[in-house]
Amino acid sequence: MQLKLFKTLWGHIGTVAEAARQARDAGFDGIEGPVPHGAAEQAALAQALADYGLAYIAEITTAGSYVPERHASVDQHLQDLDAGLSRARALNPLHVNCIGGCDAWPLADSLRFFEAGIALARQHGLSLSFETHRGRSLFNPWTTRDVVAALPQLALTVDFSHWCVVCERLIDTELEILQTIAPKVHHIHARVGYDQGPQVPHPGAPEYADALAAHQRWWALIWSAQRAGGRSVTTMTPEFGPDGYLHCLPFTRAPVADLWDLNRWIGTTERAHFADFLAAR
Repeated sequence: MQLKLFKTLWGHIGTVAEAARQARDAGFDGIEGPVPHGAAEQAALAQALADYGLAYIAEITTAGSYVPERHASVDQHLQDLDAGLSRARALNPLHVNCIGGCDAWPLADSLRFFEAGIALARQHGLSLSFETHRGRSLFNPWTTRDVVAALPQLALTVDFSHWCVVCERLIDTELEILQTIAPKVHHIHARVGYDQGPQVPHPGAPEYADALAAHQRWWALIWSAQRAGGRSVTTMTPEFGPDGYLHCLPFTRAPVADLWDLNRWIGTTERAHFADFLAAR
């Protein structure tokens, strides 16, 4: 099995061509980011991917940005997903990641959204998975377990850092659920969370060694399930980001670390971790 790494556009300052160059120079295999709305932006992204020989994972959020509009209907979420898939198709993505649904919905609404979303992806001929993200339908382990049980065809993007915050603990306590959902995981967002936040200041800091080791255990659990299922490629996006995730000093708001340095660090570390994973089996 091969690990492919993707650079997130979240928090990138500069052009998409500069992001593509950074990704290539760091040995990443592609870019993950929102599907552009305008024709010029779509063309710029397509050109950057072609120029640097990179793959693309498209990101779609429904009914708002990363936090949904609280009272948007299931149909509104599905309309956004359908429109996003239409735009994504022109860019020939390797995969599409959807941040969708709403944490306040009853289970029946979430199931209706996911079932219809799966059908939309099939109509568009695209590979689609849904992210375990705060504020969204898959915001905690237990709801995700129930959704997967009801819709075994559902594919997941896992970002376990969100669940650490929701559960207020490292989620080794939910190992049975992690094992249950592991065969459904298509893509990994590699950010290291801890019991009081979705992003440690630096994943290499010794005071957060337990958090890093925990996330690596969970990622290896996913890799094991993927390999057992016959996957030849696994994808991962190091996804340290801004917007309150990146720790800053009080008063000056000076960031404690550089985002691209953090994500490169995760990429380098997980390449080595993945090699160790393969060698041990």
